[in-house]
Amino acid sequence: MSRPGDPTGEYRHAQPESPLVSGPPALDRHDRVHQPGRAAPEPATAPAMATTTAPATTTVPATTTTTTTTTTTTATARARARTSGEAAWRALVAAASAPYRPSGRHAFHFARNKLGGDPVFRHVLERGLIAPRAGILDLGSGQGLLASLLRAAGRAAHEGRWPAEWGAPPVDARVTGIELMAHDVARAETALGPDATFICGDMREAEFPPADVVVIFDALHYISAAEQEHVLERVRGALGPGGVLLLRVGDTAARRRFAFGQWVDRITMAVRGGGFGRLTGRPVAGWRDSLVRLGFSVDAYPMSGRPPFANLLLVGRIAPELAR
Repeated sequence: MSRPGDPTGEYRHAQPESPLVSGPPALDRHDRVHQPGRAAPEPATAPAMATTTAPATTTVPATTTTTTTTTTTTATARARARTSGEAAWRALVAAASAPYRPSGRHAFHFARNKLGGDPVFRHVLERGLIAPRAGILDLGSGQGLLASLLRAAGRAAHEGRWPAEWGAPPVDARVTGIELMAHDVARAETALGPDATFICGDMREAEFPPADVVVIFDALHYISAAEQEHVLERVRGALGPGGVLLLRVGDTAARRRFAFGQWVDRITMAVRGGGFGRLTGRPVAGWRDSLVRLGFSVDAYPMSGRPPFANLLLVGRIAPELAR
């Protein structure tokens, strides 16, 4: 063990000085015999021993030690939970993306990058926003990524691979997707087979089956404000008591970030063959007001991911006692 300032690393304890030998001093020849008229010599006194005082010992209160141990244990548990969650999420993304390989490289890479890079999918699972055995209506379902992820999540839970710190797993979820683009519907059907139902249709016109959860991710801004209201009214009619709406939208109040998102959406529409249609957004307060009027209680969560988008996830809930 080295001591600061001891570059050799040789740490030697200071050796105590040798104790003095005590006892009467030797008498000289004049003092060996007492002579009259001469005072007797005083007895010799042994020199006093040097006294070494031990350093004071500081007693650490038991409560301090306990608190430190508890804090360390809690931090370790959280670190392990994060590691467990990360591993579980990577496995889910891989399992949910793999079924798109038969549809080609683009379908597979899009699935892997979208699921792995968009925070909304993981947020839904970690928070347990889709209950077990829920009936789900996915509007603007694309190539069925949500359905594929929920299937992978259900299988992982059945196999005992669900992180304990996450919400309840969406086991046995039943998904019906409505998508306008026929090639996306074909990819979804190839990847999911009989495990989900997909309809090629327009959400402004297609019939909505009854549902426990309605999901609309990044789709309403492709239609006009009046059409948005109409779709939301129909969504409310499809949900029963205790129903949940998961709606991701852009917030026009964040001007630059919203404009960036619109630019990306227009490019995406052109690549997918949808042209350069008009996009309609609102501030988050406007979205909230519409949902509250329909009987939803609303919570909002920032959900933009790494790019500078202005996205929010609105979670609307209908009170259990309210009927359709």
